[in-house]
Amino acid sequence: MKFFADTAEIEEIAELAATGMVDGVTTNPSLIMKSGRDILEVTREICALVDGPVSAEVVSLEAAEMIAEGRKLAEIADNIAIKVPLTWDGLKACKTLTGEGRMVNVTLCFSANQALLAAKAGATFVSPFVGRLDDINLDGLELISDIRTIYDNYGFETQILAASIRAVNHISECALIGADVVTAPPAILKKMADHPLTDKGLDAFMRDWAKTGQRIL
Repeated sequence: MKFFADTAEIEEIAELAATGMVDGVTTNPSLIMKSGRDILEVTREICALVDGPVSAEVVSLEAAEMIAEGRKLAEIADNIAIKVPLTWDGLKACKTLTGEGRMVNVTLCFSANQALLAAKAGATFVSPFVGRLDDINLDGLELISDIRTIYDNYGFETQILAASIRAVNHISECALIGADVVTAPPAILKKMADHPLTDKGLDAFMRDWAKTGQRIL
């Protein structure tokens, strides 16, 4: 499974990149606003930090304008994935942009039918939102499973990019189901290393080591 960092904060991305724990980055208008940076400037910096796809989102609602914005964003770097919403106009834009050889991430997916349309439009990635479905008492992980089954049934190459990740268990469950990618805030990716028994064992080791009076360096 690939890990994408869902952030526009340069320092967070640089830390993850240094560990090899990030394969790409996803951004959106809300994350750009939070960063307080110019979208073109910060996206260019992010693309220089990671080799994998960096999703940059269009903000228009009409297909023609989405296509124009997508082409502009794609000029930033070769690893840009143009992010479009899963609307009819977004699917039109996806078809055109993928036809031009560009990576496209179709976002805000909340149903298997939508995911099927994204694959038919040639999307590189489809982003089903796990947490937002859970928020309204629907099973976001069940959607990941349904999409996996449909894509495997017909050999679609669109990658399932599980998004709206709220907890570390979402990541392991998505991996078990077979999602290709998970995008999560850096804080959640880092929490994957946490376990109380690891902390307990390390504390015991350190107390015993102190009793030896030894040093390695």
